[in-house]
Amino acid sequence: MFGLGAVTRIYVATGTTDMRLSFDGLHSLVIGQIKQSPQSGHLFLFANKRRDRMKIYFYDGSSAWVCARRMEAGRLHWPTSADGHVQLTQTEFAMLVGGVDLADTRKRKWLRQPLSDSAEVTQKSA
Repeated sequence: MFGLGAVTRIYVATGTTDMRLSFDGLHSLVIGQIKQSPQSGHLFLFANKRRDRMKIYFYDGSSAWVCARRMEAGRLHWPTSADGHVQLTQTEFAMLVGGVDLADTRKRKWLRQPLSDSAEVTQKSA
């Protein structure tokens, strides 16, 4: 079964992809355009010129998966890049599939401070 683990990366081919391509064609694009190993266990996303269809190539360790999505209304807001591919976080992937334009969003800085010994003691005693 395919699932997204903590180390699963999501790569988007930013150019136009022929949606007639299936396993072997997408496998070749992963190697040639995205320059990654198709057997890495990462997700590879492709879209057509009109951005109303999307395919995902995924290898689960024993077999390859190709999943397709056709938009009945609207279009995907596909990211762009000069080098032909973009890497997304799982949150960005969910937003992309959900119809959010990633170009109109921005990341916020999150402040994460390690707990000091005195803070741990205070939290434990509370």
